[in-house]
Amino acid sequence: MNKSDPSPPLPEPGRIAPRSKSADQTGWSRWLPGLRTLRGYQAAWLRHDIVAGLVLTTMLVPVGIAYAQASGVPGIHGLYATIVPLLAYAVFGPSRILVLGPDSSLAAVILAVVLPLSGGDPHRAVALAAMMAIVSGAVCILAGVVRLGFVTELLSKPIRYGYMNGIALTVLISQLPRFFGFSIEGDGPLENLKAIAAAVMDGKTNWTAFMVGAGTLAVILLLRGRKRLPGILIAVVAATVVVGVLDLAARAGVSVLGALPQGLPAFAIPWITSADIVPVLIGGGVVALISFADTSVLSRVYAARTRTSVDPNQEMVALGAANLAAGLFQGFPVSSSSSRTPVAEAAGARTQLSGVVGALAVALLLVVASDLLKNLPTSALAAVVIASAIGLIEIADLRRIYRIQRWEFWLSAACTVGVTVLGAIEGIGLAIVIAVIEFLWDAWRPYSAVLGRADGVKGYHDITRYPDARLIPGLVLFRWDAPLFFANAELFHDRALDAMASSPTPVRWLVVAAEPITSVDVTSADMLAELIETLHAAGIQLCFAEMKDPVKDKLKRFGLFERLGEAAFFPTLGATVRRYLETHTVDWVDWEDEGR
Repeated sequence: MNKSDPSPPLPEPGRIAPRSKSADQTGWSRWLPGLRTLRGYQAAWLRHDIVAGLVLTTMLVPVGIAYAQASGVPGIHGLYATIVPLLAYAVFGPSRILVLGPDSSLAAVILAVVLPLSGGDPHRAVALAAMMAIVSGAVCILAGVVRLGFVTELLSKPIRYGYMNGIALTVLISQLPRFFGFSIEGDGPLENLKAIAAAVMDGKTNWTAFMVGAGTLAVILLLRGRKRLPGILIAVVAATVVVGVLDLAARAGVSVLGALPQGLPAFAIPWITSADIVPVLIGGGVVALISFADTSVLSRVYAARTRTSVDPNQEMVALGAANLAAGLFQGFPVSSSSSRTPVAEAAGARTQLSGVVGALAVALLLVVASDLLKNLPTSALAAVVIASAIGLIEIADLRRIYRIQRWEFWLSAACTVGVTVLGAIEGIGLAIVIAVIEFLWDAWRPYSAVLGRADGVKGYHDITRYPDARLIPGLVLFRWDAPLFFANAELFHDRALDAMASSPTPVRWLVVAAEPITSVDVTSADMLAELIETLHAAGIQLCFAEMKDPVKDKLKRFGLFERLGEAAFFPTLGATVRRYLETHTVDWVDWEDEGR
């Protein structure tokens, strides 16, 4: 590290920074990590933050406008949704360099709510999108305050991949009409595809607009791997210059952005009708889930790079504050950006001040140079969004998942199809349902095994994996690899009986290897009571080995511990077997005197 130009300190090798938790802070510092950073700010960071902020601005402007149009609102509101959230996150955000703003992963959800409700009225569209941001912000702040930052972990990686792939396809399809230079009327991605194909076949394509968009997309994709070259800026500026110099808007009918309104975003409460409330609430909730999932993942990635930690609950509060601010200042829902954050990092950003500089630079543009982008072609903006959508599509890791766990790959594919066919909001509902089913399926139909003694191998092992393993006469060792709860209680009962029915000798003890059992509920406790009665009538003793103390405490509350007696609980399987052999005369010789 250059001593004259220090970066934020890293822990020494072999050390991990202690996890910072908002609960460890007191007063204002608990909720305002940006001000904590300001108190420890070093003068040597200032030059880097200013340069990074100015470099970041070159992406904030075209991307903000492009994602605004992709979300169904006028382009200027993409800049409003860039300025205010960056300022809010600088105060409330725990990550030093995370960049927030309009994002392609939210565009399809916002559009799904705004398009059918606005009826083509841009003012209604802005109000609806702004209210979605307020709902999303309120949900995130509430969830962060009550420490629900873990909720995004409920969606498995394959399901997240499937959902994001579906979102990417939906966003890509929504931009194709502007990319080809015409407009369509459609309801949903599949209907849009049909309408696009019909328009192309009918010769409605504006080939000049298409060539401008295709050229823009090609430049962005070609320069994507060059971190030092602002590919989006180069492509958009080139397209704007070409359209302006050749006057393609008048001569070839190329649609352009036009002059932006001059001035800064003003405080405004978005008013919607009572009929809009339910879809806006649902859409805002979906946006909150998606945006926090994206933000938490990106935040953890950059925290890992700097060997620091970020409190997910404070991250949720910061994201909520940014969205709330966006909604109250004529913006729309925002999220973290996986394309703009690396730009800030590569440009040398040290702290949240880089985002503040970027926000102020965009604001300055609106005040003194609002006509600068009037010749920006909409097909170029469509190309920006399409490039981002392509970047969202995950293929490589799905190939790996296909190789190692094929059923999870098909779950991911089902989510993709669901989002593409049903729409973004319905798709997230499907993804959540599939996630719940996936979780319940693993616990509902868990693995279980009868254990035996394999010569030469310590311990007791699954007899299906060790076919030569020997069974102790009269003793059934039964392992259950899941919590016991209402959905699998009867299955446990049936498999335990099947294990005893399959015993080659009459059973005296059924021992449940309970180390994997992490919980017991009322339904499963009642099932165990019935099993005790069944076994007692057959002269069989039920015992447990390696049961965790919290689970044992539950059995005490349910009255099962007293019913079985303390002698029925053993600390290890080895202790259980020794006790059984001491109390029963059986023909058994072990290969070693275990534990002595």
